Amino acid sequence: MKAQLTIIAVAFFALSPFAHADAPGRHPGYLHALTDLRDARWNLKNRPGDAAVSGHEDVALSEIERALSDVKTAARFDEKDLRVAEPVDAHLDRPGRLHHALDLLRQAHADLDAEEDNPAVRGLKHSALAHVDRAAEATEHAIRDVEYHH
Repeated sequence: MKAQLTIIAVAFFALSPFAHADAPGRHPGYLHALTDLRDARWNLKNRPGDAAVSGHEDVALSEIERALSDVKTAARFDEKDLRVAEPVDAHLDRPGRLHHALDLLRQAHADLDAEEDNPAVRGLKHSALAHVDRAAEATEHAIRDVEYHH
């Protein structure tokens, strides 16, 4: 009887959504992408550049906000803890912030580009990827403006 109860308890827990909420293979990229996007946003928002690149930064920030919204919604479907975040690296030199933001956006794209087995969130994943790519493109434009106009 005790063995049967143990088997039932293990099976119940295994089927519970909480058993796999942070398990590898169940979209761990969402949490990594959230951290990367938040860090990229911080570098663009809290360390603004000059007027030559501020328009591109505004576009990138808007796209990052949209990507964050999509990723958060997808992560909720996957029952991820959205409060998980890595600390922001606040010790970058000013000229490196755009390059750092671009690296983070590229990493967020890689984090999100894993195969999605939940049909309910595939559209969110593709939408988030498009927003991340547009943010990266705007950041690249800002970098080119700084490099070639200054």
